[in-house]
Amino acid sequence: MAMKYAFFPGCSANTTGKSFTISTDYVARAIGFELVEIPDWNCCGTSAAALTSPELEVALPARNLAISERELPGLDVVASCAGCYRSLRTSLMYARESEENLAHLGELIDMPYQAQANVVSLLEAFSDEDVRAAIADKVVRKLRCLKVACYYGCAMVRPANVCGDFDDQEDPQSMDELMALIGAEPVEWAFKTECCGAAQQMVVPKQAKPMIERIFENAAANGADCIVTSCPLCMLNLDMREAEINRARVAAGKEPFDIPCYYFTELIGLAFGAAAEEVGIDIHFHPAEQLLLQRELDALNLEYEEMLAAAEEKRKKEEMAAKIAAKKAEKAAKAAAEAAAKAGEEAAR
Repeated sequence: MAMKYAFFPGCSANTTGKSFTISTDYVARAIGFELVEIPDWNCCGTSAAALTSPELEVALPARNLAISERELPGLDVVASCAGCYRSLRTSLMYARESEENLAHLGELIDMPYQAQANVVSLLEAFSDEDVRAAIADKVVRKLRCLKVACYYGCAMVRPANVCGDFDDQEDPQSMDELMALIGAEPVEWAFKTECCGAAQQMVVPKQAKPMIERIFENAAANGADCIVTSCPLCMLNLDMREAEINRARVAAGKEPFDIPCYYFTELIGLAFGAAAEEVGIDIHFHPAEQLLLQRELDALNLEYEEMLAAAEEKRKKEEMAAKIAAKKAEKAAKAAAEAAAKAGEEAAR
């Protein structure tokens, strides 16, 4: 079991992805999952570096991996952001392809690098069997009655040659399983790994916004109360742009959405007993607390109904047992009476 990692926070950690950082820290501390921040880390470059230069695409992440290898030897690297995860993995896979690639990376970053440590996403790290057991052990409030659409986005499990095979590329299940572990109900839906448009929402918003709207439409059509993700950029696009999409829908005579979005770590924290503000839910763009309060009330009502049903079932079983016992007693008494009568007859002879 790995419960200690070198941690690459990424540029969104204390800005647009602050809720992810807050909730990750809360959950990690609760289960004893240690994240040691890589010192002097730099931006991984994500898609911007890839569009600028192939060398920059692999060099920026490699510098972080080299520092981690030097300063935190023996620790694998975990990245919470899906974009950072794919950038780090891309650089790692490039380095492991050949000795020439590894040497070239060392020249680019001007420091020793051996590509020894593995890179995993936070979702993958939390999917470890022992980590799941630690999570299950801390659950004090099951999120029953909450139907969640688990949204992995396009960078968490693909491409397979970069992200590996920790989960299925078309129908991933790791987040669904974590949500089921804390009592929520994952829905089946078709947009688990569809792209949200990423940075194209700023470059070509007219073409990109329908991508977000279709994600909400499919989640709603499949009965989801909310969308759960593990990517800060996906979260930003969905959470921040829902209001804008709703204005356009209302203007077009369509029903607006009311689908809050959460990080998977926020919901795990809630199941641990955290208040909304302790895991960053209070700083979302779209109101996210009311749904959770309503579903908590629904869960209490369900538990009360189940308690009544259990009591009624117990009453019926006890009533049936009493009837059976009465029948047995009646049968025994009749048999005793018949035996006594027979004995009397024989004595009279």
